[in-house]
Amino acid sequence: MTFLGIDIGTSGVKALLIDASGKALGEATAAAVEPTRPHPGWSEQNPQDWWAATLAAIDKLHQSHPQALAAVKGIGLSGHMHGATLLGANDEVLRPCILWNDGRSAAECAEMEAALPSLRDIAGNIAMAGFTAPKMAWVRKHEPEIFKKLKKVLLPKAYVRLLLTGEHVEDMSDAAGTLWLDVAKRDWSDELLAVTGLTREHMPRLVEGSQSSGQLKADYAARWGMTGPVIVAGGAGDNAAAACGIGAIRPGEGFVSLGTSGVLFVSNAKFSPNTNGAVHAFCHAIPNTWHQMGVVLSATDSLNWLARITGKKQAALAGEAEAQFNGPGGEIFLPYLSGERTPHNAPKARGSFVGLSQSSDTAQMAQAVMEGVAFAMRDSQRVLADAGTNISRLLAVGGGTRSALWLKLLATNLNMEIGLPADGDFGGALGAARLGLCAATGASPAEVMTMPPVKTVIAPDTKLSAAYSEQYERYRALFPAIEEIRQ
Repeated sequence: MTFLGIDIGTSGVKALLIDASGKALGEATAAAVEPTRPHPGWSEQNPQDWWAATLAAIDKLHQSHPQALAAVKGIGLSGHMHGATLLGANDEVLRPCILWNDGRSAAECAEMEAALPSLRDIAGNIAMAGFTAPKMAWVRKHEPEIFKKLKKVLLPKAYVRLLLTGEHVEDMSDAAGTLWLDVAKRDWSDELLAVTGLTREHMPRLVEGSQSSGQLKADYAARWGMTGPVIVAGGAGDNAAAACGIGAIRPGEGFVSLGTSGVLFVSNAKFSPNTNGAVHAFCHAIPNTWHQMGVVLSATDSLNWLARITGKKQAALAGEAEAQFNGPGGEIFLPYLSGERTPHNAPKARGSFVGLSQSSDTAQMAQAVMEGVAFAMRDSQRVLADAGTNISRLLAVGGGTRSALWLKLLATNLNMEIGLPADGDFGGALGAARLGLCAATGASPAEVMTMPPVKTVIAPDTKLSAAYSEQYERYRALFPAIEEIRQ
């Protein structure tokens, strides 16, 4: 008996096979066509690209691990959140999906909150341009002919589920990021839906991430050599799936993700919003559990940007910064290249370098970029604490964790030890596969979703704590001053 996790990203799809003990048996990836940006601040993608990449990834597993794939009894799905996939009659895709990093609907966010003053109380979150509901408000206003044809709105992984099973279903963690969910009640909110001119008829059926959402269609089971019913779990949004993969499902357990975007994630026993700090308060992928996130839109993407404009590789820049590091530098970087969520909720904010001099070089600029991202994570920690949250255990994941300096900067600025897991894949695909295992076998998530062994613990550098606290205060003062000038 084996289980399959499918992680649907904007750049591609990863498929991971595990056995009943959770051991990875094989994996495959397939690239998707990159998102397009028809106008500044827009980000769109053809949903068919996710489907093509999903089929390609599983077909690769069928070639490389045919027996293990044939033994699959449960499938879990993970996917990028917030995307508005609009379906008409016969599940026809009406337009390209408006993605999580699309900022066009800032005006609609303000209009929604004005129309329903209790919005934040029900949703537990601020109306942000990244969420799904404001995108639909934009479509309703600017593309009324498409809106009239609308029958269903699905998130990206729910669209892939539809093609795998024929069912319109979404899990609680992904649904919480739409701004249509009453997050405390774990149910659609008629009031929130009405603000965007929608009803429950436009929404998929809700299930918990570790529950069954349907069965794999017979033709796909035959395509991959599977026999008997194959259960497809509710699955999870990408960050909740990563938490299931890393084992952060108990209160106080969390992870810091240094990926393209950055996330400070912590699991909660109860719904704990802090809308004043732009904290994301969502349902977790398992029953009776919630989580909070601070989200930084440009984490390693900030260093990618610097690499692109300097003509150097990201790893080379990180190495240069580490080689000359001796504490906070004179340069400060605000990592708001694509706007920011936590704590500012400012989709139109932009990045800045401050303190450049004739002696500034690429090594010092790279250090400032890495410090800026660490300060952004410190911002997230601060507003999570304002919501009464204490993080008891923190693991680090993502490509940025390959930099020892970046990990040191995070530990020092968060003032807590950070564990680096032993080598292995603990991301969304593993979390999805674990959810598929639970749905197919009835196994307890607490028993399945354990934390991995830790190979290294990064401790704060207490000798630098005071200096970084001073630098952090300078960093905090820059955002309101620069944004006031930009208005």
